[in-house]
Amino acid sequence: MATRLGLISDVHATPGPLREALAIFAREGVERILCGGDIAGYGEALEETVALLRQGRCESIIGNHDQWYLQDAGGEESPTLHYLRKLPLARHYTLEGRRLYMVHASPPDSTMDGIRLLDEAGALIPARLAEWRERLQGFGYDVLIVGHTHQIFSEQLGGTLVINPGSSAFNHSCAVLTLPQCELQLYGLGGYEPTPTWNWGTNQIDVTPRG
Repeated sequence: MATRLGLISDVHATPGPLREALAIFAREGVERILCGGDIAGYGEALEETVALLRQGRCESIIGNHDQWYLQDAGGEESPTLHYLRKLPLARHYTLEGRRLYMVHASPPDSTMDGIRLLDEAGALIPARLAEWRERLQGFGYDVLIVGHTHQIFSEQLGGTLVINPGSSAFNHSCAVLTLPQCELQLYGLGGYEPTPTWNWGTNQIDVTPRG
């Protein structure tokens, strides 16, 4: 028996890649869809994006852009604001004998202290691996799912497999995690190859569409 989870993050009010990711998850027969936060920010179609997350029954958490959006909204109310206000800082699961934890940036509940393991070219940074291996000692979960840094990785750090599926909007990526094997399959979105890392102002990675 295996369970397949669809993983997305940092959708940033951009519904096109999200819609494509949801179609991939439907095709691949995932049982649940987890969203690592930053639903708001940058894009201009937040209401449509939230509607898609709801339709897909995505299990989301709050990110820093969502928090900032709510702060700017003040006392306003709408279905979209209600959705964002209900988002938890973290979610945890036990599935197929594996313990999973999802938070936007880093545990236990940070939306800003991101796990950045890659350099601008997408190569692993040994010092960062060592830092986070030490920081996650005694964490107690088999899998940690994060977003925030707009980087794609799946790295075993001590006793924890740390996964960032990347931003659907900027890394052009989503992923399917199969449990209990902890196997990850990455998918490109929008006709792009997944971009390993996206750093504002310094990114030089080619994002030319395929074909």
